[in-house]
Order: sequence, then C-alpha cells, then structure tokens
Amino acid sequence: MQCLVPDPKADYRSVMDALNKIVRHEGIRNTVRGFSAMALGAGPAHALYFACYEKIKHVVSGGKQGNHLANGLAGCTATLLHDAIMNPADVVKQRMQIYNSPYQSTYSCFRDILKTEGVGAFYRSYTTQLTMNIPFQAMQFVTYEAMQDILNKERQYDPKSHIVAGALAGAIAAGATMPLDVCKTLLNTQEHCARNHLTYINGMASAFRTIYEFCGISGFFRGLTARVIYQMPSTAISWSVYEFFKYIIHKQKQQQSIDERYLGASVQLAAATASASQR
Repeated sequence: MQCLVPDPKADYRSVMDALNKIVRHEGIRNTVRGFSAMALGAGPAHALYFACYEKIKHVVSGGKQGNHLANGLAGCTATLLHDAIMNPADVVKQRMQIYNSPYQSTYSCFRDILKTEGVGAFYRSYTTQLTMNIPFQAMQFVTYEAMQDILNKERQYDPKSHIVAGALAGAIAAGATMPLDVCKTLLNTQEHCARNHLTYINGMASAFRTIYEFCGISGFFRGLTARVIYQMPSTAISWSVYEFFKYIIHKQKQQQSIDERYLGASVQLAAATASASQR
C-alpha cells in the first residue's frame, strides 16, 4: 500500500482490497512472504530490547514506579540496539514482499543485495528507522506504563491489562510515526529507484522529497489503517508474552529464595536438636 507507483495488479485501495488482490494474483503463500527474515532477526533483537529497557529503567528511576521520563529514555536507548539487528531483516522482508519480487527465499534475497549493493544497503534506512522508532518506542513505553498505572496499579501479573495497554500503546505510536514509516519503506525497497530514474534514494530528506513528488501529502499516510491494525495485536502480544515470562521467572526466584530459607532453617534446627541430644 505504500508503493509510490504500484503495478495495476498491486494498486491497493484498502486493507481488504490488498488482501484479496494478493491472494488472487500471487497466492495465499505470499501473505506471509518475508516471515523467515523477521523470525531470524526478532529473537536476538527483542532479547536485547527488553533486557536493555529493564536495566536502564531501573538505573534511571532508582527502582521507583511512575517515572515516565525514565521509561521513555529506556525505550529510546533499547531501540538503538534493537534496530541495529532488525534493520537488515526489515530490508530483506520488504524486498521480498513488494509485488512481483524476484526473490524466492530469504537467503537469495540477502545474498543478491549484498552482492549488488553492498553492506550499506542493509542500513540505508537506519537513521530514518531510528528517527521513527525512537519516538515510536518512547510513546509506546510511556503510554503502556501510564495505562498500567491506571489499569494495574499494584503491578501484578494481569493479562487483560497487559493486552489493553499494549494494544493502545501500539496504535498511538503507529499513527504518530506513519510518515516516517513510508520513508523507511521507500529507502528499503528503492521501488525500483523511484520507478526507473535509477538513482539510489539515500537519506530521509531524499525519501521525503520523492514521496511528495509522486503522491503529495497523502502519500505519507498510505497504509495507515494496515499499520495500526498490525501494530495493535503485535504490541499487545509482545507485551503479554514478555510480562508472562517476567512473572514466571520472578515467581521461580521467589520460590527458590523461600526454599533456601527453609533449608537454612531446617539445618539450624537439626544442628540445635543434635546439640541438645548430646547434652
């Protein structure tokens, strides 16, 4: 939906229209093209993301709840690490997803980009991605934590509040950063070099200028509904799974601590009993 000059068979007017045309012209398998690229990048990227977020939030806030400045700062810093891993995966995914893509696998796409355009092609949109994702993640974390303050004041494990807060945070952040997402897509796909002028589009300013030239202001909001529909469940699932494992790990640590105290008390009691019997 974000393509500047789409093929007639890929000129999508709405989310449902896009889905129908993709299935009709390309087959149902193409609705999940690029999945393996995202799966390979998402594991290590999100591990760094949440680990960095929790550590920096704890350091800046001193372990106190309700410090939204600390939440935002932690989210921004975590994004730097996350995007360094996800940017190449995103380039491969989007190259595979555009209509009539010549790539049949993640590996062939990665190899071809590396061979013809070099390593820099995987980071051509990195500054734009950061410009988009830093405010995106800051808004997402601040909104999520603010909603938790309202829906889950005791900060207990509560799947319903995690889902609602996550979905709302994703929707607000996605809508606010939409123009930058369109720029990122153009820099990643080069479509192809803005329909055959054949000069590589480098940098956010060049992407903004090209989009405006082809589509005007409305071009910066193409695919907004799809992006919000995608981000709401995606963010809700991400936060829910994260909070679930955080709860399980914390519970195991608590149980381990209780077991250690119980064992220590048992040893002391046994020692005291043995001493008394000797007397």
